[in-house]
Amino acid sequence: MKKVYILLIVAILSKGFLCPIFGQQTPVFANYNYNTVIINPAHAGFYPDSDITLTNRGYLNQLDGSPRNIGLTVNSPLRSKNMGLGAGVYSDQVGVTTTTSLFGAYAYKIVFDHNYNQARWWSYNPNVLSFGITGGAMIYNENLLELGIDNDPNFANNINTVIPTLGVGILYNREHIYIGASAPNLLGDSLSSEDNINLETPYYAYAGYRFFASRFKEVLITPSVLVKYVSGAPIQVDVNTTVNYKNKIEIGAGYRTSSSMNFLAGFYISNHLRVLYNYNQTLRDTPINNTHGIILSYRLGDGFGNKK
Repeated sequence: MKKVYILLIVAILSKGFLCPIFGQQTPVFANYNYNTVIINPAHAGFYPDSDITLTNRGYLNQLDGSPRNIGLTVNSPLRSKNMGLGAGVYSDQVGVTTTTSLFGAYAYKIVFDHNYNQARWWSYNPNVLSFGITGGAMIYNENLLELGIDNDPNFANNINTVIPTLGVGILYNREHIYIGASAPNLLGDSLSSEDNINLETPYYAYAGYRFFASRFKEVLITPSVLVKYVSGAPIQVDVNTTVNYKNKIEIGAGYRTSSSMNFLAGFYISNHLRVLYNYNQTLRDTPINNTHGIILSYRLGDGFGNKK
């Protein structure tokens, strides 16, 4: 029964058993607003203080082979306000396929408002244009023998390979608006030692707008959109809105064009620690109808609140 479940999940989520094998592609993270450096290296060192973020999704799913991912990133500015660094590791699993990615990111920022020092409770939002580059490696594993498919040469051996990755990104931010674009893996599978892998280059574009719900500036509303394009697959769009009350409570909801809804709720345990829960509900009949996830963020220095 376990092998039947694995077979079903791989067929649905990994584009079926084709030759060459189409493994899972870089996922769209429901938490991209809170860990943007994973998809865009231009976000490295964006905030004036270093932060550490732990994310996970799918570990409460009961179905064997269902998608799961976990990641840890560190994001930090350098002494120069014009440079930042980011690094991380994340693992993504679906069916018998597991990809573990390690990356380092560097960003160079052109700051248009060097005197920006106004305290704002919600965030640090300078007028800046940032360019980023990222590099790393993807460890790609497919345990095809676990499927128990006989008399098919495509499933006669497991696939294990390390694929170098290289990506670029750009980000523009001004007090109320931000917009970015990135290609976190321009090389695709071109440097893979395995021929029966097809990892296409994902492209991302995203934007958001921040505004207050009242003149007292206690409730911040941020609608945003993320577009993902991968050759050979439909364009995927996430449209989300978050509502933040004085960096104490945060809620959000959104829609994904793959016919699913996103929900988010969280709170700030302290000025430095934030915990968020996110939930994805599909709107059509699939083997996996919902997915749960947790985001933990710790920010050093002045944390998430005002500078004193």
